[in-house]
Amino acid sequence: MNHTAQSHPPARLSVAPMMEWTDRHCRAFHRLLAPNALLYTEMVHAEAVIHGDRERLIGFSDVEHPVALQLGGSEPAKLAKATRIAADWGYDEVNLNVGCPSDRVQSGRFGACLMFEPDTVAACIAAMRDATNIPVTVKCRLGVDDQEDYDDLLNFIDTVAATGCDTFAVHARKAWLKGLSPKENREVPPLRYELVYRLKQERPDLTIAINGGITEADAVDEHLRHVDGVMIGRAAYHEPYFLHELQHRLFDPDTPLTPRGELLCRLQPYVEEQLSRGVKLKHISRHLLGLFHAQPGGRNFRRLLTEGAVDDNAGWAVVERALAATQRQREAA
Repeated sequence: MNHTAQSHPPARLSVAPMMEWTDRHCRAFHRLLAPNALLYTEMVHAEAVIHGDRERLIGFSDVEHPVALQLGGSEPAKLAKATRIAADWGYDEVNLNVGCPSDRVQSGRFGACLMFEPDTVAACIAAMRDATNIPVTVKCRLGVDDQEDYDDLLNFIDTVAATGCDTFAVHARKAWLKGLSPKENREVPPLRYELVYRLKQERPDLTIAINGGITEADAVDEHLRHVDGVMIGRAAYHEPYFLHELQHRLFDPDTPLTPRGELLCRLQPYVEEQLSRGVKLKHISRHLLGLFHAQPGGRNFRRLLTEGAVDDNAGWAVVERALAATQRQREAA
């Protein structure tokens, strides 16, 4: 818990919070790929932060900064308490989830269903802001269910922004709370980027990041002509080298891209430190499988890493063997 929060500028590039994926090991890897990106935890309910095993739920490494804790919940007092804990642990930002459409989230009255309750969200954000000096931000959708009107989105944003919250990450789809699974909610409702652009145009003092379906570097450039930041979701996980390409494009255009194998080798000290603490290699290596996505040897890399990491005693040598075999295959291609 010896972490020091660092103030960070509005993020031009961030990696979306993704359940089961953006855990601490994933974030350590993503940090190597994109030193300037803002990283988010998986969503953690405020109640769990208050009463649960904090090291397991919200523990992180200093290498991850800047890193934001995403909270779920709808009770101002509990969210304020969880925010204070997050600040004490050294997080650089706390973000409230107002976008997740899963049944479990709805039954607990948090996530996307809160877009129906802008006053509730505003009360939560006000309490969270009162609890800390670090930034408190919101991730939301365009709307939910039959909310088709841009004015509904604008009313939500204005109500919450009146608390002093000035940063919103907007998934450019609405959510259907009934009839669609969380996966379908990421794919079925149409993307309407123009509404997020309009929001930034009409509320220029707010920091607006856009999220949803962004998989191409040229698309990132186009979005950044209209909004302040781009939040990458599944593409960052399935094709992690895309993150490094964006780092290069947005922040380091004068330096050459670092080869995949070299980036992977930079992870060795982190992996060995975690192994020394009793972490199993498979819990880290699962996040590395997409590094050679669509490259010669990529399938072999995934197979060797997956098979080798099954052994509870597996160490860094497994990664080295997978990398060496992949590089031989790439040279032969």
